[in-house]
Amino acid sequence: MLPLLDVMFLILVFFIYSIFSMSVQKGLKVDLPTAEGTLEVNEMNTVTITSENKLYLNKEAMDMNQIATASIESWTQSKVPILIKADKAASMGTGIELLGKLKAGGVERVAFQVEAENER
Repeated sequence: MLPLLDVMFLILVFFIYSIFSMSVQKGLKVDLPTAEGTLEVNEMNTVTITSENKLYLNKEAMDMNQIATASIESWTQSKVPILIKADKAASMGTGIELLGKLKAGGVERVAFQVEAENER
């Protein structure tokens, strides 16, 4: 026979799961309008930092100031986000310095690419 505390715990878990399943909002099906233009799914500037702390903007070698200037110009013209891909062995200071320059230049969308735990 289960103690009363275990039964109460199971009832609590049941109600918690029930509440979460009820709170899922499902959207309505609508027919979206069409428009001409280019599809910009994965358009972004990619900054790569190698283990030797060499910097590349979209696979083109540049120094930090050139990358910051080009990325800020790109951001002000078309709001293209910046993705920073850094090697594990790269200096953290290089990435943080670049992030600071981008943020000081007004870039609002900067992300660091990471590898998921289960992809190792």
